[in-house]
Amino acid sequence: MKSLTFKIRVLSLIFIGLICQFSAEAQDVLYPFADKGKYGYINKSGKVMIPAQFEFADKFYEGMAVVKQGGKRGFIDATGKMVIPAQYDSKIDGYFSEGLACVKQGAKYTYIDKTGKIILEPKCEHAYKFSEGMARMQVGLKFAYIDKTGNVAIKPEYDGGFDFKEGLARVKKNGKWGFVDKTGKAVVDFKYDEAFEFSEGMANVRVGNETTGKWGYIDKTGKIVIEPQFDKAFTFSDGLACIRVGDYKTGKFGYIDKTGKVVINPVYTGAYFFSDGLACVSTSPLVNGSLKDAKWQYIDKNGKLVITRGSDFFADFYKGLAYVRYDNVFTYIDKTGKAVWTASAAGPGM
Repeated sequence: MKSLTFKIRVLSLIFIGLICQFSAEAQDVLYPFADKGKYGYINKSGKVMIPAQFEFADKFYEGMAVVKQGGKRGFIDATGKMVIPAQYDSKIDGYFSEGLACVKQGAKYTYIDKTGKIILEPKCEHAYKFSEGMARMQVGLKFAYIDKTGNVAIKPEYDGGFDFKEGLARVKKNGKWGFVDKTGKAVVDFKYDEAFEFSEGMANVRVGNETTGKWGYIDKTGKIVIEPQFDKAFTFSDGLACIRVGDYKTGKFGYIDKTGKVVINPVYTGAYFFSDGLACVSTSPLVNGSLKDAKWQYIDKNGKLVITRGSDFFADFYKGLAYVRYDNVFTYIDKTGKAVWTASAAGPGM
């Protein structure tokens, strides 16, 4: 009987803990906004949680957000308290990722924890955030990777390099792109003229030059799963990938599924990734490869136009809201197109 009572108490504590965790996660969603030249944060319903007071404000990552005051950048918590003083210069990947943030003072890059304590001091020209336990950095003219102890896990031998995603990193050597694992072993040979990170198990790669080359997709063994056939192809998101048929001056964008089948016809002059089940698209006229008087709307994964009012610029949905601009006034909308917050006057973008 005592054993049963103990088990019930343990299960109750676990259940309460999960409820608290979910509640905390729901409360933690804050969105930066700009109003009259200052930045603050709203919650998902549009209520101002942190008044506009900063010169700049970024999204929250791991409970902390980068803000700018006095020309320098620091970090606040979800209450708006400046936890790490504004003392850092222009950022590259200056937000928290896997418990550390890459910051810059003068020409020096360091990694700090959430108390502001310096954890790593790499010797490099440029440093970037941690992703999957590894951080890339530029040493001289080459790219290398360190682990969280600061040890160089992959030596500086690449002409280009990007973050680890799904266990692999895309790197460039002798003018070609391939993929390496966390030991530096080449998993996908260096034979592509362009490549992007793996997403949802596939990476988009280009064979041939930028003008006449074709894009397709490979899996993590390097096997081609969608033959190079598109004039431009982007990473998969929400199960679909944006592709372009035609050159950059006159081509149109549509979407394919993971078999390579076109599921949304290429009829858009501009298009972006699916996020939260919606994608930002435009049918505004193209003039020499640029949209004229661009207006951006939203479609669902069936290609149905669900938000018809055109924003002045593109904006992805992020955790249920998108930051758009209507008639030069910045506005947060929900996935029905309803405005949940509107700036009192035209102001700077994010």
